[in-house]
Amino acid sequence: MVSKLSSRREFLSAIAIVALGLKACQSQSARPPEISPTPYPATTQSGSPVSLYGAGATFPVYLYQKWFSEYNRINSNVQVSYQPIGSAAGIQQFIAGTTEFSGSDITPTDAELAKVKNGSVLIPTTAGSIAVVYNLAGVTGLKLSRELLADIFLGKITNWNDPKLQALNPKLTLPNQPITTVHRSDGSGTTAAFTAHLSAISKEWKEKVGTGLSVQWLTGTGIKDNAGISAQIQQATGTIGYVEYAFAKQLGLAIAILQNKANQFVSLIDETVRAALSTIQLSDDLRGSVPDPDGANSYPLVTYSWILAYQKYADPTKAKALRDILQWGLTDGQKFASDLGYVPLPDEVAKKSIAALSQIQ
Repeated sequence: MVSKLSSRREFLSAIAIVALGLKACQSQSARPPEISPTPYPATTQSGSPVSLYGAGATFPVYLYQKWFSEYNRINSNVQVSYQPIGSAAGIQQFIAGTTEFSGSDITPTDAELAKVKNGSVLIPTTAGSIAVVYNLAGVTGLKLSRELLADIFLGKITNWNDPKLQALNPKLTLPNQPITTVHRSDGSGTTAAFTAHLSAISKEWKEKVGTGLSVQWLTGTGIKDNAGISAQIQQATGTIGYVEYAFAKQLGLAIAILQNKANQFVSLIDETVRAALSTIQLSDDLRGSVPDPDGANSYPLVTYSWILAYQKYADPTKAKALRDILQWGLTDGQKFASDLGYVPLPDEVAKKSIAALSQIQ
């Protein structure tokens, strides 16, 4: 644990110039890396300083941290601040025009985009998976069928040694302990993707709860952002929840093996995530998702993450700076994705994203 904390502090030190605030709701020692907004240096390599402000999804935050810090090293006149406040709030700020760009793990609806007075450009920047994480002492490799996954979050299965859970996991010793589900309390693209999957695999879930950035949960504890859920799972035995994989990776959380549409139990690994992503066909404006991917080797919970940019900017230097940093992120910046828990964009998607940058003026 000491070595993990040490490496995490080194990571934070390397990106201290990035203005990010992961708001604490648990003790900070148990949380993934947390960064408070800090002022940028006034020095530049060339030209006048350009500052960009963005806000939104927590899902891609580790990759965006890396992108903005690395880009600032080679272009110190471009300074980016990104606040991880959740996809719903990011979309709201994008519509209101209070950001230069926003991040979201779900694309705005047509009605929402119609409210954006300066036009919108949707740029897929990375892809990843949602991990179903749990805390049971000494228990790894827990399998969850489609039925059991839905029933746990419906509150129909309330104890870890439930006969159905034990029958599916005969080699595991499951404790006689209550199940505590943990879910997002804020509007979240991660929640939208997770609940879309539950709606696809459970008629009861679809009828009683449904899909959305925010839903009326039937049971469990609501906690803000991916970091908050990750911290709660790490701290409290008997808990189960869902987080973007990068957060599970940072804290070494136990990840459930899930049953997919082909009735195969698949682990969350690069191969299964890539297989699932290959089933997503993006529209001409680069929107798309699959709540229940086909394929025997597909992990069932995957999503793209988008930058929401405007077509027209009052300041052309800001438009150029945003184009440049996204161009870098979609090319050189993709090499950082895998180590941080994300999946680099497929080549054809990256090319479409790069082509869409020309709409930013």
